[in-house]
Amino acid sequence: MQEKVKIGIIGGTGLYSLDGMEIMEEVQPDTAWGKPSDTITIGKYKDKLIAFLPRHGKGHFLSPSEIPAQANIAALKNLGVEEIVSFSSVGSLRQEIAPLDFVLPSQIIDRTKARPSTFFENGIVAHAPFADPFSTSLAARIAETASKIGMKLHTNKTLVCMEGPLFSTRAESHMYRAWGADIINMSVLPESKLAREAEIAYQMVCMSTDYDCWKEDEEHVTVEMVIANLTKNAENAKKLLSALIPSLGNGDDLSLIGSTKFSIITAPEKRNPEQVKKLKTLFPTYF
Repeated sequence: MQEKVKIGIIGGTGLYSLDGMEIMEEVQPDTAWGKPSDTITIGKYKDKLIAFLPRHGKGHFLSPSEIPAQANIAALKNLGVEEIVSFSSVGSLRQEIAPLDFVLPSQIIDRTKARPSTFFENGIVAHAPFADPFSTSLAARIAETASKIGMKLHTNKTLVCMEGPLFSTRAESHMYRAWGADIINMSVLPESKLAREAEIAYQMVCMSTDYDCWKEDEEHVTVEMVIANLTKNAENAKKLLSALIPSLGNGDDLSLIGSTKFSIITAPEKRNPEQVKKLKTLFPTYF
């Protein structure tokens, strides 16, 4: 694939391609951080090249803590991706966010504890800003598209990311509500942090499958319930994506390009040559 693929879609169960998409090839490239979760499907839809990456692997065989997020983002970056729209199932922490509702978060609370979350380690340190973890440009385009197709969409919500794979305790669920969180998942981190370091505009679209366990008058979350709602959400995600694709990959948000260079703190003479070699695959002009 010689032409750059500017649009990356990271999806979960049931979201691997779009109806009517012409599949060009499947790749699972080696990166300096290993192989991505599974093969990346590259296809053409409405004259746009798109790279689909299944976060948990097709068939969902990777737990949230096992996802090779560094390799996933590195693989998309090396394909030429400039914008990532990521889809994720979430639990709702608010009455008004019902199962099957879609949500655009604007903030994140990090409760993960066992995941490599940066490309800058092993002798090279960088401190990139992360105050606003999502692309406001992407969020605006997604919200506008949802409105056009009549899709209910909650915006400007706070997403808490837990380690998993078990769901929250009831005490944790109440604590997250007290903190001001609106939805909860296990996958926005370190994905969004790595996209930021890689200078890729990123926005997650969250799909509510259930009320988290704070809501004691609801039946307990079961795998069957979640899977049933996952299937419905995947169909709605495809409708949203189909309408959204024309507004992606047009160079509307290149605001991060060049920014990571100024986050690197380590003195040149102190940089680990092995790590320099890895980072050059992402940032060939920075080292």
